[in-house]
Amino acid sequence: MQKQDIRNFCIIAHIDHGKSTLADRLLEATHTVSPQAMIDQVLDNMDLERERGITIKAHAITMYYEAPDGRRYHLNLIDTPGHVDFSYEVSRSLAACEGALLLVDASQGVEAQTLSNIYLAMENDLTLIPVINKIDLANAQTEAVKIQIQELLGVEEDEILSASAKQGLGIEEILESVVKRIPPPAGETGSPLRALIFDSVFDYYRGVIAYIRVVDGQVAKGDRIRFMAGQKEFEVDEVGTLHLHRLHRDHLQTGEVGYLIASVKNLKDARVGDTITHADRSAAKPLKGFQEPKSMVFSGLFPADADDLDELRNALDRLQLNDAALNIQPESSEALGFGFRVGFLGLLHMEIVQERLEREYGQNLITTIPNVQYRVTLREGGVRLIDKPTDLPASNKTDWIEEPYITAQIITPSEYIGNLMQLSQERRGIYKNTDYLDASRVNLHYEFPLSEIIFDFYDKLKTLSRGYASFDYEFLDFRRSDLVRLDIRINSDPVDALSMIVHRDKAYEWGRKLSLKLRELIPRQLFEVAIQATLGSKAIARETVKPLRKNVTAKCYGGDITRKRKLLEKQKEGKKRMKQLGKVQIPQDAFLAVLKIR
Repeated sequence: MQKQDIRNFCIIAHIDHGKSTLADRLLEATHTVSPQAMIDQVLDNMDLERERGITIKAHAITMYYEAPDGRRYHLNLIDTPGHVDFSYEVSRSLAACEGALLLVDASQGVEAQTLSNIYLAMENDLTLIPVINKIDLANAQTEAVKIQIQELLGVEEDEILSASAKQGLGIEEILESVVKRIPPPAGETGSPLRALIFDSVFDYYRGVIAYIRVVDGQVAKGDRIRFMAGQKEFEVDEVGTLHLHRLHRDHLQTGEVGYLIASVKNLKDARVGDTITHADRSAAKPLKGFQEPKSMVFSGLFPADADDLDELRNALDRLQLNDAALNIQPESSEALGFGFRVGFLGLLHMEIVQERLEREYGQNLITTIPNVQYRVTLREGGVRLIDKPTDLPASNKTDWIEEPYITAQIITPSEYIGNLMQLSQERRGIYKNTDYLDASRVNLHYEFPLSEIIFDFYDKLKTLSRGYASFDYEFLDFRRSDLVRLDIRINSDPVDALSMIVHRDKAYEWGRKLSLKLRELIPRQLFEVAIQATLGSKAIARETVKPLRKNVTAKCYGGDITRKRKLLEKQKEGKKRMKQLGKVQIPQDAFLAVLKIR
């Protein structure tokens, strides 16, 4: 296969604009998948991806396309996720491509993640082919969306393709545009090997399977290779291309996308973004990688049964082999015992990981309140990064606390601007400016504290805009804020798993609402249960769970009243002792209550 006949491209779009469906049609049109083997979302091989109808992991596959002029092309397609939590998967895919199909829903138009993906593609100097999908829908606004794309990209109208992936319309035109408009890969076949690792998975029998894009040179079975980041050397056991299954090849050459197996037992030795070169003929410098995924949300994962700690540790280790974005550290809690502090890319990522642990590994989990990472400047000098409220030093030991801010864009029909601006103000948003995309849609630019949008901001946004608004964000910087630690005490005992760091202006509101929620969730005991929200030693909210009461005078029929009083006094004394010794059982729902109290 000549380099001039190779095309490497990906599909990028906002969530639910039809990426996986278009990938299905391309596989059908190139006869990569037989009609008997064809199923919906053929590249989405995780059960969760199929059930939720979203792509979580990027998927690569090789296709062969014969153009009308009889020339045969080697097409490497990478299907990417659309949700903001998995944008790091998109950045990996773009690093391995020369071009991208930019998919836009004909009924929804340009949305927030569409813009974000365009900027990512431009940073990587990719050739963009805009495609308007779902033109068969009754509410499709194809002409209006064309105008949006023309204004956004500065392209001519005839450069914008129209298609319906569901109906199979326009698929041949898309394939022709891929081979005509996307350039063949650059690189020198005779140069020292440089191959970029854009993804990897772990096989329990063969070790790490690295998905690579060969930029310069070639790699073959038996070659001695070096990973340039860690300088570790291995011998190549197998190389090949990625179809629905791995297809063994003698070698991979400049411009090709495929896989490499070299008996690498530790995933950290084959880091995503690293460059592979030959051990005996090393490249002078590595390829420009891409930004490492940065954890944005942190939560404690604890086994419901303390005896299952080792099982949870093994499950997390195995899950991390195929999800390099997870950040795992051991931690302990007075309330929950031993567990792990896990960093996620967002709440959806956290939800997916938790569900995979429960389904695939049979874990029974207790998850604590999600938190973001804060930067604390100490009075004695030095800076600490903390992602756990109990690690926050006392106020007399800190000079100031900084919290992460994000820059966000909200694309919405203009009639919902008022509602969304009010929501943004409630979440401490800083308004920057408004761009009008067309006569009826606007792009609101805001800066938010990350802690204000990780819980239910997206759900509120969709509710207030009747589902029409879209939201995208990226990390901006750390900024000083008046933050305090809010503790929850049950019968004067602090429950560290329910502690949180909040802005001082919202501490009273959070404390009152969480206390009320816990009063509903904690079952009644034989003694009174006092729930307090405190800032340091000061209680700012209190609720009480009334005790159950046994009728100890039921057998006293008449007689002296003093006898009944003695029984009641005896019961009262017994409840005091029980309150001193008793431990309150807090249900799992209580640890998730914070997600529902806004």
